Amino acid sequence: MSIMLVGADHLGSIEKKLQTLGIHAIDHVTGRNVSDRKRFKFPLSTTLIVIFIDYINHTTAKNIKQLAKSQGVPLVFANRSWSSLQDKLVDFNLKELG
Repeated sequence: MSIMLVGADHLGSIEKKLQTLGIHAIDHVTGRNVSDRKRFKFPLSTTLIVIFIDYINHTTAKNIKQLAKSQGVPLVFANRSWSSLQDKLVDFNLKELG
């Protein structure tokens, strides 16, 4: 599974915890650059986009939501905390390995 994380300057332990779920292809975009806001692009292999809502503006989130919908890629909105993200990932049947 390939996942795109949008928002937040640093992911902290979130990246390592995603790897315990078997997600090893992780791309991260802070969303701060103007080009991130207007012309957001994600790899074709992306199977899920996560937007950290407490670190991104409404316009950027709206643009990403429209793009994800047009490409048929699932989108999750969560706070930048593992507990919030873990609750949202339950719908994707992701469980810790080991």
